[in-house]
Amino acid sequence: MTQQQESRIRTICLFLLAAIAVAFALYFLRPVLIPFVLALFLAVALTPLIDLQVRRLRLPRALAVVISLLLGMVILGAVGLLISTSVRELMANSDEYARQTNRIVAWAVQRLPVDPADLGGDPNAPGYGLVSLPAERIRSVIVDTSAAIMGLVSNGVLVLIFLCFLLFGGTTHRRPPAGTWGEIVRAIRKYLLTKALLSVATGMLVGLALWALGIRLAMVFGLMAFLLNFIPSIGSIIATLLPVPVVILTPGVAAWQAALAIALPGCVQFTIGNVIEPRIMGKSFDLHPVTILLTLIFWGMLWGIVGMFLATPLTAVLKTLLTRHPYTARLAGVLAGHVVDDDE
Repeated sequence: MTQQQESRIRTICLFLLAAIAVAFALYFLRPVLIPFVLALFLAVALTPLIDLQVRRLRLPRALAVVISLLLGMVILGAVGLLISTSVRELMANSDEYARQTNRIVAWAVQRLPVDPADLGGDPNAPGYGLVSLPAERIRSVIVDTSAAIMGLVSNGVLVLIFLCFLLFGGTTHRRPPAGTWGEIVRAIRKYLLTKALLSVATGMLVGLALWALGIRLAMVFGLMAFLLNFIPSIGSIIATLLPVPVVILTPGVAAWQAALAIALPGCVQFTIGNVIEPRIMGKSFDLHPVTILLTLIFWGMLWGIVGMFLATPLTAVLKTLLTRHPYTARLAGVLAGHVVDDDE
């Protein structure tokens, strides 16, 4: 083994140890790092809007920052109001959902190739006791789900605090600086702007389609389609299947309405995600689909749902940094799907 090979092995081992240490730090510091990273991405995305107000409207930069922050708070408040209103509607209809669930379960139990009495409970009760779903259980599921969603919204306060310091502190610039950081900023701005516009279009089309079909909580499902569109691949599937429980548990929904409630959002997700988005985004990040899927799992394990939202831009930033160093350039090529032999 030559000295150069030994040096390469030591470098790889040190890199792996450093990567493990960084992963542990990211996990244990996630209560602070998640709001800060979100604020950093938002600061990069809002800087062009602030510069536009300064340049076109001749506003002082401080006033432009305040207007942008107020706009963000209004949007955050509107999202919270929409979610809280939807939760109240779900709670008000929980008894109806419970009765519909029991009817569906009883219908299924009667057609199972087993004796329904073997399921336990009172054979005379709807759904045979054990499979009967009380309204309280429906309420508990709704409360737990809404609490998790509202927890994400409440973290927006800490994000806004970090965002204020970043914007008023001059961390972002009117024009991206040169070099590696400038390349990262330009890529993130393009990704966030394009993804936000496509996600807005996706959410509006999904919400309008469900509203036209008379599905309850159509605007909430449109909002979820907007948010989940930031999660590659998996997000669109989840957004398409989200209305299914409400469609099934809502009495009076015809079979064609239920079918269209899945087919129309699925068509919107497929068209925007697989036809329009690749043509607009191009190869801005140059990440292999397998890399995106693996990093989606990795960041999801570290930072939960927020990590899944940020998986693609964070991986793109990492790839850009790895490209700049000769020892790690090969790893950056692997992330892009370019495997090169040692002889090349």
